[in-house]
Amino acid sequence: MSGQALSTREKSGVGVIVTAVGVMLVAANLRPAVVAVGPLIGVISDDAGFSSAVAGLLTALPVLFFGISAPVAPRLANRFGIERVIFGALLVLIVGILVRLIPSAAALFAGSAIIGAAIGTCNVVLPALIKRDFARRSGLMTGLYSMTLSGGAAVASGVSVPINDALGGDWRLALAMWAILAVVAVIVWLPQLPMVHRVTSAGPTSSLLKNPIAWAITVFMGTQSLIFYTFVAWLPQYLVDTGMSPLRAGAVLASAQVVALIMSLLAPIVAGRFAGQRAVTLSVIAVCAIGFVGLLSTDVWPGFWAACVMVGPGSSISLALLFMVLRSSGSQQTGQVSGMAQSVGYLAAAAGPIAVGAIHDVTGSWTLAMAVLGLVLVPQALSVLGAAKDVKMTG
Repeated sequence: MSGQALSTREKSGVGVIVTAVGVMLVAANLRPAVVAVGPLIGVISDDAGFSSAVAGLLTALPVLFFGISAPVAPRLANRFGIERVIFGALLVLIVGILVRLIPSAAALFAGSAIIGAAIGTCNVVLPALIKRDFARRSGLMTGLYSMTLSGGAAVASGVSVPINDALGGDWRLALAMWAILAVVAVIVWLPQLPMVHRVTSAGPTSSLLKNPIAWAITVFMGTQSLIFYTFVAWLPQYLVDTGMSPLRAGAVLASAQVVALIMSLLAPIVAGRFAGQRAVTLSVIAVCAIGFVGLLSTDVWPGFWAACVMVGPGSSISLALLFMVLRSSGSQQTGQVSGMAQSVGYLAAAAGPIAVGAIHDVTGSWTLAMAVLGLVLVPQALSVLGAAKDVKMTG
């Protein structure tokens, strides 16, 4: 079947299930290698002598390469097919994780960049695959995909410190353990390799670049990504500086990630039942805002407020992917808007961890730094007016 498109109707029921399981396992690998840094960032900074801004770069660098790789991903899928591109990206992910084992700061940052490029490639091509193979169940499959993204992040947040402690404080080896999960995904993805489904366009058309709906989705994607990666990078250190133990701080973040996991499954299923998704999306943004206010204004219930904050990005990643599917006219355009939203959006989001770390370095206040992060909810809410509107993009 090389070079030919195989529709969902031509697949057997078993084939659809195998593809779904493969997609979810790939999704499980798209957050841990990045998120695992947050709970260990204090240990890493102390060992390497990093300032908060430089330490923030460890989380920002993968996100930056999400954006850099996004325009390249559709071109690779056009040449080699979605299935083989995902397989190759998983292999590159394993390489990036293992490079961080080398005991040098240069290897640590280089490995993080490689990890970002691998994950960024999968970020772009997987929504097009979902649009093609699960068009009639896009809300459910997007929810399952996003739930697995959040699940991987939750597990990474919760077990990073215990794994580090079990390994005698060898944080490099603790970060490298996530290569095991990627190896499992490579093995499960092998049955997809004989099928070659190409993306017929290398990137967004000029009309899409001029489309306000496409830009609204891009802003929504970028702002929710900025909030997610910055919050998970610095919440543990914020809590530790208030007197909480690193183990408990990691547990708080993990619990909040579980809430994000649940919301990432429910949000697109609920939102997909409506022609427009403005009310649902603005509601979760409001809960996120309440979480920021509670976390920064009181010392009680930090776990509850952190969970409220994570309702926002937990729901929003699913909703962003759903917008790409619902607002596009076909899988080709889904791939185009996915590449555009993730390229521009992640490039903007990469500034978050560094900026918040720098604000802390200058002011000495995590409260002020986190308050600035909360202000990002304003442009995200404004983008909903276009991204969640019941309309199809042209171009």
